[in-house]
Amino acid sequence: LPLLPVLLVLGQPVLGEPGQGAGTWSRFARLPYPQDQLFLHDTFPDGFLWGAGSAAYQTEGGWRQGGKGASVWDTFAHRPAAPPGSVPPGPAGGDVASDSYNNLYRDAEGLRRLGVSHYRFSLAWARLLPNGTAPLNPAGLAHYRRLLGRLRELGVEPVVTLYHWDLPQGLQDAFGGWASPVLPRLFRDYAELCFRHFGGQVRYWLTMDNPYVVAWHGYGTGRLPPGVRGGPRLGYRAAHHLLQAHAKVWHLYNDHFRPTQRGKVSIALSSHWIKPQRMTEKDIKECQKSLDFVLGWFAKPIFIDGDYPESMRSNLSSLLPEFSEVEKKYIKGTADFFALSFGATLSFQLLDSHMKFQQLESISLRQLLYWISSEYNNPQIFIVENSWFVSGSTKRDDAKYIYYLKKFIMETLKAIRYDGVNVFGYTVWSLLDGFEWHRGYSIRRGLFYVDFQSHDKKLMPKSSVLFYQKLIEKNGFPPLPENQPIEGILPCGFAWGIVDNYIQVDTTPAQFLDSNVYVWDVHQTKKLIKVDGVFTSKRKRQCVDFAAIRLQISLLQEMHVTHFHFSLKWSLILPLGNLSLINHTLVHYYQCFASELLRVNITPVVALWQPMAENQELPVSLAKCGAWENPETVQAFVEYAKFCFTSLGDHVKFWITMNEPSVKNLTYTAGHNLLKAHAKAWHLYDKEFRRSQKGKISIALQADWVEPACPFSRNDQEVADRILEFDIGWLAEPIFGNGDYPQVMRAWLHRRNSVDLYNFHLPYFSEDEKKLIQGSFDFFALSHYTTTLVGWEKEDALKYDHYLEVQMINDITWLHSPGRAAVVPWGLRKLLKWVKSKYGDVPIYVMANGIDDGQNMVYDKLRVYYIQNYINEALKAYTLDNVNLQGYFVYSFNDKTAPKYGLYSYTANQYEPKPSMKHYREIIDNNGFPGPKTPELLCREEIASCPECHFFRTRKSLLAFISFIFVAFIVTIFFITYYSKRVERRYK
Repeated sequence: LPLLPVLLVLGQPVLGEPGQGAGTWSRFARLPYPQDQLFLHDTFPDGFLWGAGSAAYQTEGGWRQGGKGASVWDTFAHRPAAPPGSVPPGPAGGDVASDSYNNLYRDAEGLRRLGVSHYRFSLAWARLLPNGTAPLNPAGLAHYRRLLGRLRELGVEPVVTLYHWDLPQGLQDAFGGWASPVLPRLFRDYAELCFRHFGGQVRYWLTMDNPYVVAWHGYGTGRLPPGVRGGPRLGYRAAHHLLQAHAKVWHLYNDHFRPTQRGKVSIALSSHWIKPQRMTEKDIKECQKSLDFVLGWFAKPIFIDGDYPESMRSNLSSLLPEFSEVEKKYIKGTADFFALSFGATLSFQLLDSHMKFQQLESISLRQLLYWISSEYNNPQIFIVENSWFVSGSTKRDDAKYIYYLKKFIMETLKAIRYDGVNVFGYTVWSLLDGFEWHRGYSIRRGLFYVDFQSHDKKLMPKSSVLFYQKLIEKNGFPPLPENQPIEGILPCGFAWGIVDNYIQVDTTPAQFLDSNVYVWDVHQTKKLIKVDGVFTSKRKRQCVDFAAIRLQISLLQEMHVTHFHFSLKWSLILPLGNLSLINHTLVHYYQCFASELLRVNITPVVALWQPMAENQELPVSLAKCGAWENPETVQAFVEYAKFCFTSLGDHVKFWITMNEPSVKNLTYTAGHNLLKAHAKAWHLYDKEFRRSQKGKISIALQADWVEPACPFSRNDQEVADRILEFDIGWLAEPIFGNGDYPQVMRAWLHRRNSVDLYNFHLPYFSEDEKKLIQGSFDFFALSHYTTTLVGWEKEDALKYDHYLEVQMINDITWLHSPGRAAVVPWGLRKLLKWVKSKYGDVPIYVMANGIDDGQNMVYDKLRVYYIQNYINEALKAYTLDNVNLQGYFVYSFNDKTAPKYGLYSYTANQYEPKPSMKHYREIIDNNGFPGPKTPELLCREEIASCPECHFFRTRKSLLAFISFIFVAFIVTIFFITYYSKRVERRYK
């Protein structure tokens, strides 16, 4: 990858003292855009560990089975009333949960199906030691031995957590839990029992999970078990004891078990990510402090020097307990790898707002990994928990979960390949749905679906299982042929165009049309003074008098486009909606513009009507009388079209009847009339104008691609097919298909009207109308900007369409413009293939394709990427899929008429070409993407003429002027010579 060395040069994690992580924010702000944000098609290092995880209280259930004792979570969930914002009481607890205690082999089968290399699970302390101390519970011991035995049979590596928040209630009652200095010793005793009984089968141990949550919310805020509201002081004391307990267990293993068992021990630390409000030194320091207070609170003592971060020491004063020098040495270095938990458990939920220090929380796993690597001397990192969540009502097609998983895994890959971070394993959370702590059962995080109301609690694979399974098989995201750009060129006569919704119209007369006589006052005012009563003869208005036309034409010439697409303004040409009042000045302007385009070999592509916000760009009289709901608008449009064909047809050979009619704002009746108006205008041109004007005409439809959110889901595919028919097929099928609306639309509306209060009537065409509309095209023109993901599972009410029963989903790994438009080049190729499969080998023009830049030149780099890759996908459709593609137009011409979308910026009455314009021009000049093996394309025009002819054809005015100067020079020399000889003869 050419980008990889660049990124590595920009900053490998720096080995050194704590605090080196502060360079993370500025480092990532300097990375090349948009290259650094592109999806990375690559694989993980050989031997990378892929796994899934779970926690005992979340999934085991069986809270009274097999002699298990009560945990603080059992007590907390059974309390009669819950404090605001904490876990609800009653059956929402983990009494049964996923019932993994009674379904050990069921869970193991899920692991086998995934193909994971490891499984992280936790031991329930109260299942092994019901009171927290001896005696040992034989049934609990037997349960975990069975689990470890089954994992060994499957070849799955166990990653075992000793303590995942479920402290035995007996220890809380007897000692006050982690608030007591006795707990570290008792925890050591418990760990020794586990090492002795299970250590021969376990290579990876985690002493505890997320001590931040245990200490801060268990003993500080009281939001979580044991629910002690002891304030910050008690929270910091509990954390102090948790660190001491962890160190005791690490030293126990290191001194007594490592030589024989050869395992590794760490602690699972959770963190958020934070970004500065502004890239100032002050805000970056606040971000560093935020990470110190959450992750550094535990990581710095263990990985650096045995003591808390300096920012905590200086801000918390006497609240923070002290470690003795002996304790510091004892705690320092008590981890064999860095075990990281990142995701929904802490981020945006259990992180106290004051620990953000007025900065912005983010979910950038990649930047966190880089920060950890820089801050803690490039440790080996094992991601032991990561994912997001979906709604508790989501069943099998968990698209949102997939795309978060895709994002996090992609960021991990980039951290390894681009940033040099040493990550050796990844654990998705979790294997199966379970009890989600303070969120109860309102969300789901499992790869396998569990129906909590069922008796047998079967595991049902979600779409995310298939996603993760394939990812493990491929060890990442290997490059695929369809992901690679191709070399090649487009055919002779390919239309390279640019779009301007409405050209800049300026009918101000030129100074040469002013018949007044002026005198220049050179002595006083220095201005021109009109001489009253004196006039010169008037001359006829010429096209060259419109200065605005000359400027726009010169900009188009600079771009090297062959076609220019713009729309007429019906409301201004015929203000009353009929021929009783015609704006002849504007019509003349359009005539001049089209003729000047032809003069410089640019083909005008003209749309009769394009809907805009105000009155849909209809004449006011028509807009007030129902617009397209009124059948009379159909005939008015036909009369308007006839006038335009008559007035402009000598200059325009490429017509669009309607440009991008918005189906989102169109009623079924309006769409019905719009189709009839288009068809009548097409037949009018075909019968009365085509023979003499020799042009072509069609309709241009907006056609963004729609992709099933879960590629493995039949339900999501049905939704995508339905939306394509409603968005594109509604207007396309009658014209390019069978003359009637798509059957999918009729069937769906019939179903909706029968079960709901809706009464949406899709009109019927008569047989004559079907014949009129069917085939009323010369080509298929479409505007394409982006791709949308859709699913059937309702996840986000704000993005759910109840009428069409569709959930809009966002792939957060996609690039997005400032206006949040997704950049998905392959969507164009899929759309073009779909059009061909639906409507045959029809000639296709991509009439508009573009993206906004927020009027920020940084984002014009995104437009360069956008144009390059969308055109390349169009080339694939032409070359590989045999799509009859005949033209491509970029949207838009300039920022004056289409702010944020232009290839020319417009400031202070000046147009300036953006880098994207120059890049598009280069593609046009190359007619695509020729490579060393691309055969030379000899078009007829080029065979009949020499290569130098283009130079002369495009500079006729200059050549005429040079010819004039040359002739004048010859005549002058002649006369000088002639008279010189006459003078010489006279003197002789």
